[in-house]
Amino acid sequence: MDYINKNKIAGRNYKPLIWGLTLGINGLIICTIFFPNKGQFKQYDFSYLPLLNAVLNGAAFVLLSFALLAIRQKNIKRHRNFIFLAFSCTSLFLLSYLLYHFTTPSTQYGGGGMLKYMYFFILITHVMLAIIIVPLALISMGRGLNKEVVLHKQIARWAMPLWLYVSLTGVIVYLMISPYYVSR
Repeated sequence: MDYINKNKIAGRNYKPLIWGLTLGINGLIICTIFFPNKGQFKQYDFSYLPLLNAVLNGAAFVLLSFALLAIRQKNIKRHRNFIFLAFSCTSLFLLSYLLYHFTTPSTQYGGGGMLKYMYFFILITHVMLAIIIVPLALISMGRGLNKEVVLHKQIARWAMPLWLYVSLTGVIVYLMISPYYVSR
């Protein structure tokens, strides 16, 4: 038996979990757009959550950068630990994002001119790539956990830069729209 086949037999099958999480996460995010009566939560002040989201995105970006550095130094254990920390920040971000967007009306970008076009370009690419990064990051992590090194590297070449981009642009989107948040 060659290494890959033996490894597949010994590894866990993460596919159902990966696709379940992908559909669930992206489905919940889509639901935030159509959730009615967001104003009914006025008694709760969630105005701090966008800043928390930006901090969590920024932390994920830094941790992913350290993970990339660790793997370039061939330190697999440190790489794995940084990836798990980045994944934890991203998971906390997701919970905070969902709480905010299920309870709070959307904020409109109030800038104009070239900044408005830059904002929407960054926002649209951020959202589209965030949808894509969910399965890519999960598949990459599953392959890494199963020690499917060749397969892990193949997808991580795409997942890592996209995850870095999504994390960084999450911070940029916050910085660009934060002047337009209304105190509730």
